[in-house]
Amino acid sequence: MLHFSKWKTIAILLTVLAACLLAAFNFVPAHFVARWPQLARRRIVLGLDLQGGSYLLLEVDRQSVKNEAIQALRDDIVRILRQDRVASSSVIANADGVQIDLRNTADLDKARSALHPLVQPIGGLGGRSGEHTVDISQAGADTIRASPSEAAINERIRQAVGQSIDIIQRRINALGTVEPIVESQGSDQIQVEVPGLQNPARLKTLIGKTAKLTFRLIDTSVSPDQALAGETPPDSEVLYGTHKPPRPYLVEKHVAVSGADLTDAQASFDSQTGMPIVTFRLGSEGARRFAEVTSDNVGRPFAIVLDDQVISAPVIREPIVGGSGEISGDFTVEEANDLAVLLRAGALPAKLTIIAERTVGPGLGRDSIRSGEMAAVAGAALVALFMLMTYGLFGVFAIIAVAVNVIMIFGVLSLLNATLTLPGIAGIVLTVGIAVDSNVLSYERIREEFHHGRTAINAIDAGFKRSLATILDSNITTFIAAIVLFFIGTGPVRGFAVTLGVGIVTTLFTAFTLTRLIIAWWVFSAKPKTIPI
Repeated sequence: MLHFSKWKTIAILLTVLAACLLAAFNFVPAHFVARWPQLARRRIVLGLDLQGGSYLLLEVDRQSVKNEAIQALRDDIVRILRQDRVASSSVIANADGVQIDLRNTADLDKARSALHPLVQPIGGLGGRSGEHTVDISQAGADTIRASPSEAAINERIRQAVGQSIDIIQRRINALGTVEPIVESQGSDQIQVEVPGLQNPARLKTLIGKTAKLTFRLIDTSVSPDQALAGETPPDSEVLYGTHKPPRPYLVEKHVAVSGADLTDAQASFDSQTGMPIVTFRLGSEGARRFAEVTSDNVGRPFAIVLDDQVISAPVIREPIVGGSGEISGDFTVEEANDLAVLLRAGALPAKLTIIAERTVGPGLGRDSIRSGEMAAVAGAALVALFMLMTYGLFGVFAIIAVAVNVIMIFGVLSLLNATLTLPGIAGIVLTVGIAVDSNVLSYERIREEFHHGRTAINAIDAGFKRSLATILDSNITTFIAAIVLFFIGTGPVRGFAVTLGVGIVTTLFTAFTLTRLIIAWWVFSAKPKTIPI
């Protein structure tokens, strides 16, 4: 095992050199490497506990998810009953489901048969859980009740968490912040960490808004005051504007055009008033619907609703057929920019509630770095002292290999663009001990072989060979533990798992290649008769 071909030696040295270069780029100012290749610009990002920043824990609002599912179910029921020509006196959505009152009791079986396609297995045709999306039951002689099942609501929440993570990342990235950490926690929570952001107010504003934009017609059948007095039509609702004091509007529940049809949104200025506005552009399907609605309702007020607030209610003067328009609402420049960011990133699929927030100052981050550095230096010094006292020259070889191992860890973390946290530093310190342990196993085996009568060279060769299985076993089991921690743990635990897992891989590389290569060079230059352990 002490023979290394020329190409194998070159490959080992090039691997070490590449990892060291990747680690070294972390100490080069970012502006200096701005025009260098992408690989040179990859670096380790300090986590929230090392450079400070903002932390938010968000929770999906279960009731809002349920309300949207019920409203969507009502729309489907109205469409199906109309298609199958089943007469109903009312189809009313409430907090628990949809109640369908039929005009004729004789249509009960026909209605249930028509609504049966709504009952689908969870997970589509391949769903095997036995759960269904909708529960349909008879609530009277001429009344049917339909409601989304609990399993369907849970599935919607799971999907909402996944979609929200992507949207939140796009929103935060639009702020220009570096490497936000957005990940799920549990079944209905999202953890957001933005290192370096000290003022979380704007972050909370951007994340806290659902940014669900809809275009809906104003209901002019009764006045808003009459609606507030209890005369609200069943297909309309009262919403308030953003002005102070807030003005009520009676708005149809039916969404004429959805914000999901937007393809672009930009902050701009009104050419006549000079006030900030937001211009938008719709896709082909949205533009077609927008043209139809504005053509059929010239002279009627048209509400632009954002998160159940009417931000503008202009009167349709003429058909809008170009697929583009503008939103005005006494915005400041920052509000217009933020609204454009929200609309471009897309609406959150559900309302998110902030249940925990924390701001970590940079001073605490500096203290954490200082503490981590002291722990790492103290640990490395004690390990180096032990190796020198116990193994002499071979201890020096081990110290060199461990130092290169640590540099390689930083190089791999840079390549992965990983976020380094305080638990991650703990994982690196632990890796130093594991790396030394691998050398100790080899050295003790070499000592045993030499004491059993082998020559120095044969003892070194046999020691490395026979310690291989033990080192592999101990490191692989630790690597498996790191994988489990990464996939099951969250936040700091995952940071620890990443550095530990990367450290195990680099340890195996240095223990079986670099240390052997250094000792092989020494053996063939010194031709020892004894082993200096």
